[in-house]
Amino acid sequence: MTLIHLAIILPVLAAVVVRIIYKYYRRLHLGWFVLPVPLIIVIYLMTFIPRVSNNEVVYETMHFMPRIGMNFDVYIDGLGLLFAILISGIGALVVLYSIGYLSREEHLGNFYVYLLIFMTAMLGVVLNDNVIMLYLFWELTSISSFLLIAFWHTRERSLYGAQKSMLITMFGGFMMLGGFLLLQNITGTASIRGMLESVALIQESPLTPFAIVLILLGAFTKSAQFPFYVWLPDAMEAPTPVSAYLHSATMVKAGIYLVARLTPLFAFSETWVWIILLGGLITMTWASFNAISKDDLKAVLAFSTVSQLGLIMSLLGLGALSVLTGANEAHFSVAVVAAVFHLINHATFKGALFMLTGIVDHEAGTRSLRKLGGLLTVMPISFTLTVITALSMAGLPPFNGFLSKELFLEAMIDVREADFGSLASVSFIFPLLAIVGSIFTFVYSILLIYGVFFGKRTYDTPKEPHEAPALMLISPIFLSVLVLLFGFFPNILSGTIIDPAAMSIMASDTPLGTHLYMWHGFNNPALWATVAVVIIGALLFYFKDKWTFIYDYHKERFTLNHLYDQGLIYSRLGSHKVTDSYMSGFLRSYLAYIFLFFIIMGALTFLNTGIQLDFSNLAPVGIQEIIVAIIILVSLAVILATKSRLVSIIMLGAIGFAMSLFFVFFRSADLALTQLAIETVTTALFLVCFYHLPKRSRHEERVRFKMTNFLIAVGVGVMAILLGLSAYSNRLFDSISQFHIDNVYELAAGGNMVNVILVDFRGFDTLFETLVFGIAGVGIYGLMKLRLNRKDEQDETHAKKD
Repeated sequence: MTLIHLAIILPVLAAVVVRIIYKYYRRLHLGWFVLPVPLIIVIYLMTFIPRVSNNEVVYETMHFMPRIGMNFDVYIDGLGLLFAILISGIGALVVLYSIGYLSREEHLGNFYVYLLIFMTAMLGVVLNDNVIMLYLFWELTSISSFLLIAFWHTRERSLYGAQKSMLITMFGGFMMLGGFLLLQNITGTASIRGMLESVALIQESPLTPFAIVLILLGAFTKSAQFPFYVWLPDAMEAPTPVSAYLHSATMVKAGIYLVARLTPLFAFSETWVWIILLGGLITMTWASFNAISKDDLKAVLAFSTVSQLGLIMSLLGLGALSVLTGANEAHFSVAVVAAVFHLINHATFKGALFMLTGIVDHEAGTRSLRKLGGLLTVMPISFTLTVITALSMAGLPPFNGFLSKELFLEAMIDVREADFGSLASVSFIFPLLAIVGSIFTFVYSILLIYGVFFGKRTYDTPKEPHEAPALMLISPIFLSVLVLLFGFFPNILSGTIIDPAAMSIMASDTPLGTHLYMWHGFNNPALWATVAVVIIGALLFYFKDKWTFIYDYHKERFTLNHLYDQGLIYSRLGSHKVTDSYMSGFLRSYLAYIFLFFIIMGALTFLNTGIQLDFSNLAPVGIQEIIVAIIILVSLAVILATKSRLVSIIMLGAIGFAMSLFFVFFRSADLALTQLAIETVTTALFLVCFYHLPKRSRHEERVRFKMTNFLIAVGVGVMAILLGLSAYSNRLFDSISQFHIDNVYELAAGGNMVNVILVDFRGFDTLFETLVFGIAGVGIYGLMKLRLNRKDEQDETHAKKD
């Protein structure tokens, strides 16, 4: 294991230590013990920046399950390093913030264990070269985020949000696994690097469209793209540190990472390009429009996160569209650079905004915009930080969000001027949706500032508002400083972070030489688009009360959220009905299902492969064997004809004893003795047990029931005979019997072959059979105790009545 592998699993190892500390030292705030973990990781990862900036790739492998191609292969390039630094860096700030946000009365041991597991899962996703291992970490993010969202598990909404997020994201993850397996089947490798070398095979394969759709299902569900975004607003029930972490730099960015990583593989496909491009723009516009109608501050930020993710996704699609249509490489690079830069900017301003929302909730006791207002004078520091980060989200200068938003608008407007051939007729949709989405983004950004800090004080808050303690302000102050720093000096990221990540997405070794600056001149269409966004957005905000009535027409029953809830309800009802239709409570029914499946699958197999029977090597049948066979058939006929249980049990025993004679004829004395012992014991037990069973049978008089049993029995018997004869007639491998004959004395030093096979060659099998008997005994004991307890309860009830 290398240092890189250790850095990825370090949070999980720390989680074990944290849990032990929490068990014995509950008075200490665990956050101080957890904080060094992400700090160590981010410092270590930053040492790779010089190497990655020089277009060097770091690759380390560790065998995990090599036989199925599942290795722990770490691959650090510009894209993976960017995401890993965001995960660990924002993680450190979130942990520091949580120390002030969460009290010692909370279950801090659980919280930090879940958080550390989630950190490892995200690092494993973005630094993995093996798609199967990537899927393992991908689903670990869903599980750990479920635990984080449901941290306050006594709240119904927390459990609902956690279940919702896990159902949707794990469904997408399972679909994504199918896409990965198709890619592995096409290319013959599970390595992403290996797949990049086999792009020609991917282009030619008829399975590629299916792989694309399945993989995008995983990406869209994880990154809350339309129509799968419905889980993210309900995930706001998590503690604010969790929301800040999941929605700024980690979970929802996993889908963005996946699309960015696989863009070089699928940029040739119209399916890939159009789903990402239009899906991202629709998500951006729809979510920004809906954010304005929300009263809860975290709900506004949730929809803003969905909107910003759609913006980044659309930029990745636009870059791929440039490749698909053969547009100039400069247009491709602008879109990809904008996506990478906005990814960084979103992590800074959105992480700070979530923390500031948590501060307002923590100090005022509410997140409702109707109850807040006029907090400017009582929370001046929080106000200043909110203005910086919210205006950055709105895309206003001189903040970093303005720069990436300008690149976004420039890339979308340039679509009209690019040579997109037949697509030119619909290219106006891209800048139109981009500008409309940006307008609503401006409106809800201003709403965040004005609704909390301006206007009249309502004095309707559960707590008397006041400024947050310094410990809670450090993290948002740090992120706000980054917002200003990256706004005034954006080129400190160009050659070290942005360009290497963009080159990874473009699969290019050519340095981009990106140079970012605030002013592009008056001839820049993106500037005038921004002016239009600000003017229209300001008017919409000012006249907000005049037009927001349109949200009243968006009834809950017509929403995707309602569709999800109804789907969940009806799926449960449907599953109950289906289950009740075949779970009758009768053992005979369950055996019938098994036997019918056996008959059908056996018949289909024989129909597809044909039946080849060879009777040439069968042993001759003697008179004694014919007599024993007649005894078995007569006993069987008596069982079918009689209505006496006693006669049936005796005849069943006769069949068993007759079978032991076959073993004697075949010179298997040990098996014969075993069979005789078993038949003697089981016959005696059956006689005892059946004596206590009720005399009646629900199906005793039904001819149809008996005929069904007869047909199933005949079918199973015929199929078993055919399978036995077919297996004997078509031997694919040499018999293992000769191995036992040759090695019984040499390896096991035994004289009885059957005993040696059971005790030595199949010792583990015999051991686990003994374990099965033990488990069955425990189960029987539990049933006996259960029956006894019920009897005691009945006796107590009767005693009270008496």
